[in-house]
Amino acid sequence: MSEPRFTSAAVLGSGSFGTAIAKLLAPKLESVILIGRDPETADTINREHRNPHYLSGIQLPENVRASTRPADALGHSLILFAVPTSATREMARTLAAANLPPETPLLSCAKGIEKSTGDRMSQILREVFPDNLIAVLSGPNHAEEIAAGMATCAVIGSDDHDLAVRLQELFTFPHFRSYTSDDLAGIEFGGAVKNVYAIAAGMAHGLGLGDNAVAALVTRALAEMTRLGTALGGRIETFSGLSGVGDLIVTCFSEHSRNHRVGLALGGGKTLEEAVAALGMVAEGVPNTLSIHEAARRVGVRTPIIDGVYSIFYEGKSVPLAMRELLSRDPRPEHS
Repeated sequence: MSEPRFTSAAVLGSGSFGTAIAKLLAPKLESVILIGRDPETADTINREHRNPHYLSGIQLPENVRASTRPADALGHSLILFAVPTSATREMARTLAAANLPPETPLLSCAKGIEKSTGDRMSQILREVFPDNLIAVLSGPNHAEEIAAGMATCAVIGSDDHDLAVRLQELFTFPHFRSYTSDDLAGIEFGGAVKNVYAIAAGMAHGLGLGDNAVAALVTRALAEMTRLGTALGGRIETFSGLSGVGDLIVTCFSEHSRNHRVGLALGGGKTLEEAVAALGMVAEGVPNTLSIHEAARRVGVRTPIIDGVYSIFYEGKSVPLAMRELLSRDPRPEHS
């Protein structure tokens, strides 16, 4: 007997991605609730059908409402985690304390790994909710373009095939195409590691190194991502897909990329604190540099680009020096 279709959804996180996903899914659902922390934001969404702080020019459908109470997620047929990675475990525990039913599927949309443990988001959800079905959504998916109805593709990962297919149906529109996969590790590590490379690409742009240098850096980043991701349990073909090279390209070059903008500011001479403050939003690559660097050391994988960004953030190395060292490394065969 086939599972019933999704009729409503709760989106945890009322930032730009949560807002964009709520707008995307609203036409297919009876109701969508955006759950955030700011009462003023929730009130404005409910009164004016727009988010005053994120994607403020986007009109939200009438069946999208907002709340600041995580318990309001209960009773919906799908729950999406669109909070920053640093808040995923706390939010999951809050829902567990509210007695989330085991039949409610959970979809993680966050891209990163937990700083203290190195856990992927689906692993956190599995630990807190051992009986719920879990999936992840990733790919070259900037919120600004999703909200504007621009053409987008995504990959949905789950070890439950039926859930992946049901979510694929939900996330299929004329302007939004989704694919399925059972490689959660590859999807999530691709989505996390590309943030660090986007910072490096932004720094190269900020230093004025030129298109040749940036293209070379991104190409070598893909090789590095694949080495690390496969060592951590992902499949090699995943890194040539949407959550690998696809997300890497858009994050390293798009004006919408928060991580690229942080790198651009660093390359232009700003400190990390100044770059993050100017952004005014979470750039997952900043906290994830430490956890990804540690993960690479645990499995003994060579990661010179990640090491370079790490040396700037945690060892006080200057951006120009770190980039010069990357370019002056010992020669080696390309595929090694």
